[in-house]
Amino acid sequence: MSALIEAKGLTIHRPGSHDTVLQGVDFRIEPQEIVTVVGPNGSGKSSLIRALLGHVPLAAGRVARKAGLRIGYVPQRVQVDTTIPMTVRRFLSLPRRVSGDVAARVLTHTGVEEVGARQLTQLSGGQFQRVLLARALLHDPHLLVLDEPTQGLDQPGIVAFYKLIEEVRRQTGAAVLMVSHDLLVVMRASDRVICLNGHVCCEGTPQHVSSAPEYRALFGAEAEGTLALYQHHHDHDHDHDAACLHPHHHAGAS
Repeated sequence: MSALIEAKGLTIHRPGSHDTVLQGVDFRIEPQEIVTVVGPNGSGKSSLIRALLGHVPLAAGRVARKAGLRIGYVPQRVQVDTTIPMTVRRFLSLPRRVSGDVAARVLTHTGVEEVGARQLTQLSGGQFQRVLLARALLHDPHLLVLDEPTQGLDQPGIVAFYKLIEEVRRQTGAAVLMVSHDLLVVMRASDRVICLNGHVCCEGTPQHVSSAPEYRALFGAEAEGTLALYQHHHDHDHDHDAACLHPHHHAGAS
């Protein structure tokens, strides 16, 4: 298979019930592609990520991963015990020790090469996110999976992080799959956008999705802002085919 991950008819139920979280989702990501999943709260974005990673059971459908696929994962939340002293360098060696050269390389890739000897508690929010990204790069992944990677960052920090993602893709050749709610910045940073609300509402290039009625209905004024961005300031070309899907609404989606 050419895709790194491909899903067909993916359906997920809420744990312990038959309530549908996602229904009938088709998904694929190709090498070196940046794909972002957007949708309102409760739309199934994180459930999709967990299903693609094999962390939740499927009610229906299938997920195929390319043989030998290496995945680097940055979860939505990481709890760090602030009572335990731990340097960045030590954090990168959990649970398996990595060499100083490897640690220095990934920290350089993410623009925080100077923080290796610092305590985690001394890092800013933006620095900590970059350290998490560095950790995800330790084993040269083919695919980076980032679940809401800019939570808690201010707007300049968000913009800087997405610029970093594009640079990491260029340097490493890794594909990137992100879940995000930062619509304007995401639209600048993505090759393809998938809009979820319990099913795939709309999919295609950022320019295409930003003008789709399904996307505009979900995000209102924010969607109008991204549409304006592409009407007036679209300054680069996408060569990926765009397709907007119009599946029926599925009861019980969340």
